[in-house]
Amino acid sequence: MLRHLPGLLLLLWQLLLLLPRAVPGPLDRPGFLRLGTRGPGGSPGRRPAPAAPTGTPYSGAGQHGGARGAGVCKSMPLDLVFIIDSSRSVRPLEFTKVKTFISRVIDTLDIGPADTRVAVVNYASTVKIEFHLQTHSDKQSLKQAVARITPLSTGTMSGLAIQTAMDEAFTVEAGARGPASNIPKVAIIVTDGRPQDQVNEVAARAQASGIELYAVGVDRADMESLRMMASEPLDEHVFYVETYGVIEKLSSRFQETFCALDPCALGTHQCQHVCVSDGEGKHHCECSQGYSLNADKKTCSVINKCALNTHGCEHICVNDRNGSYHCECYEGYTLNEDRKTCSAQDQCALGTHDCQHICVNDRAGSHHCECYEGYTLNEDKKTCSVRDQCALGSHGCQHICVNDGAASYHCDCYTGYTLNEDKKTCSAIAEARRLISTEDACACEATLAFQDKVSSYLQRLNTKHILSGRFSASA
Repeated sequence: MLRHLPGLLLLLWQLLLLLPRAVPGPLDRPGFLRLGTRGPGGSPGRRPAPAAPTGTPYSGAGQHGGARGAGVCKSMPLDLVFIIDSSRSVRPLEFTKVKTFISRVIDTLDIGPADTRVAVVNYASTVKIEFHLQTHSDKQSLKQAVARITPLSTGTMSGLAIQTAMDEAFTVEAGARGPASNIPKVAIIVTDGRPQDQVNEVAARAQASGIELYAVGVDRADMESLRMMASEPLDEHVFYVETYGVIEKLSSRFQETFCALDPCALGTHQCQHVCVSDGEGKHHCECSQGYSLNADKKTCSVINKCALNTHGCEHICVNDRNGSYHCECYEGYTLNEDRKTCSAQDQCALGTHDCQHICVNDRAGSHHCECYEGYTLNEDKKTCSVRDQCALGSHGCQHICVNDGAASYHCDCYTGYTLNEDKKTCSAIAEARRLISTEDACACEATLAFQDKVSSYLQRLNTKHILSGRFSASA
């Protein structure tokens, strides 16, 4: 048995030499990416994705073909046009896979007039725009329109399809947004064959007009043509899958491509208090109530400890200049030794009431002022003014004080008395009559006698005048 071993080994060596050697395939050339062999980093076309911070929950990080976790990524607004090859080489079931791929990409996007707008250009030997960017503004109607697309015919006019997309799909009239909007224009071309027209020049014109081109090759796709159509860098814009059966999985790659990472959700924002997402991967920091944002736009400083509602003051919190605070109490209360709580105080007993006449304690440590009888409380609610001087008892009238209003008065006397010249004291009327002198009484009688004489003389003179008139008439 051992003597036959050298012959067996020689035969085995000859069989090994007859085995075919591995030939480098198109995917071994630089500039192509097979599904699942993406390089490090994230979004194709301009920006590497930051690594997830240690200890931060990050759904999808490090997973094969994984999309960003929910809430971490929001798609940026795009004007997106799919350019799909539906020549005869694409079998009906394979074409269905292409439509599924488009629908899954749509699912990862924020669709709407202000977000991403989608159009589809279908081509073979002819080109057909299935719907424009402005046709559908929601995912449901958009996906329904994709499902209704049917293959065209033979031929693979990729250059004509790109030209049609540039001239008709990416126009303002068709729903594309103008340069002032700063919305990226993106085209994804999917093909499994070799273009039957020139693609390099038309692709260069499309890129020069601001359209970013991604090329997805399937099965028999010509790799050199994919390189000519795609934008730079090629390793981020050229994709290849071996069969249509796995093309759907590319949707996660494009989700990363069109993903605007949310630093607030990632936990990479460095905001001390609150992180606010502004969309398109942008954010800003804000502070909690009672704090202000510092010059670094990330950290916060206290501006109003009283506004934080953690001061513990029972009544009033007062901010101090140095960022601290102190407690005060309402009127009628005094601050306790704990410098936070308050106790009701008796201001009337303390003599701090400022009442001119009377201080009256009310409940809850408050008080009010009142006035003595004959006085009225002034508008300041503390001082008093005379209302009835007669009531005060300081008028000086011997008999009667009569109030005249406006704090004035006069004196009067009882019946049988008369007011003296001092306007305050009174004298009896009988006593006044005795004080009239006898001489004054005689003068009165003489005046009466004289009045009687004058009246008698006038009567006689009048009679004489009447008789004289009658005598003249008889003569």
